[in-house]
Amino acid sequence: MSESGHSATGYIVHHLTNLKVGEGFWALHIDTLFFSASLGALFLWLFMKAAKSATSDVPGPLQNFCEIMVDFVDTQVKDSFHGRNPVIAPLALTIFVWVFLWNTMDLVPVDLLPAIAGLLGIPYLRVVPSTDLNSTFGMSISVLLLVYYYSIKVKGPAHFTMEVLTHPFGKWLMPFNLLLRIVEDLAKPISLGLRLFGNLYAGELIFILIALLPWWIQFTLGWPWAVFHILVITLQAFIFMVLTIVYLSMAHEDH
Repeated sequence: MSESGHSATGYIVHHLTNLKVGEGFWALHIDTLFFSASLGALFLWLFMKAAKSATSDVPGPLQNFCEIMVDFVDTQVKDSFHGRNPVIAPLALTIFVWVFLWNTMDLVPVDLLPAIAGLLGIPYLRVVPSTDLNSTFGMSISVLLLVYYYSIKVKGPAHFTMEVLTHPFGKWLMPFNLLLRIVEDLAKPISLGLRLFGNLYAGELIFILIALLPWWIQFTLGWPWAVFHILVITLQAFIFMVLTIVYLSMAHEDH
């Protein structure tokens, strides 16, 4: 029992360990960077190919898919964003498709790519970028920086500073207003990053636990969980996109 438990624990720990170089704060997770860049390149290639081969006649499956995605994201932006900024829709489309592709890697059999990597002499490989806090927080902090950039650009430095210091309780409670603003701004990237990370980490862990079971139980439990997980990964990409649009819409509003 103890030997079996140790091997199961080692299997789980192995699948939850990133391939990295460096230590501490300066450690780089090579697998996260590789799959993020590869999936980003796949997204750009697919949409560029659809744009180049677009036709007004009967469209092919790829053009149909890309048009559906663009219309879907455009509708979300029109419903949630109340300013005028040509960057928001492309940004929202990029976030939704990229995060969705990240999440979709959770549906790849857990042993497939790590086993291939092992044959090439690579000891560890995590294939789902959204199960790495570095990637989810990197994305959410980027959104926060965009919020600050557009807040200052649209309102001006002086007006933005006055808004931070006087909203919502007026100029006589400036320290309290500033404290509330700091908490609010910290909550945005933390909630964005942790929500995506937590849901996908839990999904990955369940797939790993299912992989420890006999093959016939794996088949019985794996398919229903994979079907349900498709809804989870789509919902998480949608939530990240919509909250990004809402935060940027707030950055364009005057008080």
